Amino acid sequence: MVDAHHHLWDLNAVHYPWLMERGVRRFFGDPAPIQKNYLVSDFRDDHGDLSIVKSVHVQVGVAPEDSLLETRWLQEQSDAHGLPNAIIAFCDLTAEDLAAQLDAHAQSPAFRGVRQIVGRSAEEDAKTGTASLLTDPRFAEGLAELDRRGLSFDLQLVPSQMEAAAELLETLPDLKVALCHAGSFSRARDFGMWHSGIKRLADLPRMICKISGFGMFDPGWTAQSAKTQFDAVVAAFGPARIAFGSNFPVDRLYSDYGSIWMRFAQLARDVSESGQAAMFAETDERFYRI
Repeated sequence: MVDAHHHLWDLNAVHYPWLMERGVRRFFGDPAPIQKNYLVSDFRDDHGDLSIVKSVHVQVGVAPEDSLLETRWLQEQSDAHGLPNAIIAFCDLTAEDLAAQLDAHAQSPAFRGVRQIVGRSAEEDAKTGTASLLTDPRFAEGLAELDRRGLSFDLQLVPSQMEAAAELLETLPDLKVALCHAGSFSRARDFGMWHSGIKRLADLPRMICKISGFGMFDPGWTAQSAKTQFDAVVAAFGPARIAFGSNFPVDRLYSDYGSIWMRFAQLARDVSESGQAAMFAETDERFYRI
């Protein structure tokens, strides 16, 4: 299996402000239990006997000035341990020196693309100002630069931003985009808006959807509670454009690793054998070239 979305960090090597800031509650809860090093050895301890043969590392709130340092550290882990196999880095796509930043990240062979978070939650987005990215022409040009280089973009947003994101991405039909955390569905009353957005985004032929991070929005989620959401994603994207990711160690706040993958298996039990092969490995291997 391939883990489509996880994190690693060494607080002695790279600066992550949110992991150093004590007593501050985040949109996903209290981060205190994970405000410590999380290395490849910890990741392997967590997945245990599960056959996780490849993985995709997604940037995790690194201080912007340490973004390149994070990528280089991750490449060292990949070289030494065989994981992660793909690195999705942070870059400010609105920056004047974006090309130089991408050139520097590209020196690491596992570098595959960028995540610059567009939306986390209304409360946090009001402080960060990231919601304005979708209407910033510099951001659109940054996405176009990724496209020109054959790099992908990991899109994290909230349901209210889906329509605007779709409008922007329709102008870049060749850009490879991975939708993080199935679009961050968090409230039953928002299902209609989320579902409409999922269908609109699925019309973009080069977008895949990650089933990941459900614990951040529903800490006690089960296969049964997530079934309506999962079925909607499968109907929109099809199994060949879906990938499963643990979001560890963030989702470790709510569950052990094996239980999350057991729920994935329960969700996918009615999917064809070829569809399951895509969801558990082949989508990632194709999309991230691993």
